[in-house]
Amino acid sequence: MLLYVFSLALSLFVLFWSANRFVDGAVKVSLYYKMSPLFVGMVVIGFGTSAPELFVSTISSYLGQDSIALGNAYGSNIVNIALILGLTAIIKPIRVLSSILRKELLVLLLVTLISAYLLLDLQLSRVDSTILLTLFIFSMLYAIRTNNKKNEDSFSSETATAIIHNQESIKVSLFKVVSGLIVLILSSRLFSWASVSMAKSLGVSDVVIGFTIVAIGTSLPELISSIVAAKKGESDLAFGNIIGSNLFNTLAVVSISGLISPLNVSHEILERDVSVMCIITFILFVFGIGLRGEGKINRIEGAMLVLLYLGYSWYLVSSN
Repeated sequence: MLLYVFSLALSLFVLFWSANRFVDGAVKVSLYYKMSPLFVGMVVIGFGTSAPELFVSTISSYLGQDSIALGNAYGSNIVNIALILGLTAIIKPIRVLSSILRKELLVLLLVTLISAYLLLDLQLSRVDSTILLTLFIFSMLYAIRTNNKKNEDSFSSETATAIIHNQESIKVSLFKVVSGLIVLILSSRLFSWASVSMAKSLGVSDVVIGFTIVAIGTSLPELISSIVAAKKGESDLAFGNIIGSNLFNTLAVVSISGLISPLNVSHEILERDVSVMCIITFILFVFGIGLRGEGKINRIEGAMLVLLYLGYSWYLVSSN
């Protein structure tokens, strides 16, 4: 047991370190090739912080651990919205000033519902995965087209201020990307092995491990970056990070896992966990759009999101 605990703690630390290294290098490489700050902020940082989810889910799929693969991706989405954005809003209320982010919120809600619909037959087939991967490609093209426009946007300004500093040579940046990627693969393999082994030794189901320990562990980069952004007053940056991460989890992480090996979906995952993901995504959409005025998540709404997550986690553990 001590070996599993040590391996889990070590892999979490290395995952966090390597994800930071990977994202830092990716941002500087993107800036070197003159990508727009908005694209870097939401796509590179948002998608980059989901690298741990990608590697953990794909390896779990390869090993036949379907519950871990799905639980990691969808559980991370729940963690990102209910726990991370909730805590971020409690620290400092989040104002959604960017028109681009409001459009991306609608995209996130639509792809979440489509993803849930594809699981109604209790299987994520390679055809389903191809559909999700195609949607991911289109969302990337949409993001590139949107961010190639020269119009000013608050999120673009905040992102530029946050990331354009401490420039380094392109060779150093590329080394960070490659080394971070390699370490991510190795540490995610260790994390997957330790979590499943611990679950079996404690008699805990893979569903609980996937939707709690693994999901929270692989969401650490989003948690740290969002809290730091909130403290600096860069609310749109924190919000964009979560939107980009959830889009990547829903479309890329799940689809790649399904292409490696078709995934079986249990009734409980579909009726409980996927439903919760859809509900909190809709709640985020309502908060972010601001149906009665400015889009925002105040401290009360942030506390509501955190309480929803705690209630969901309690029910998940008690029911298993």
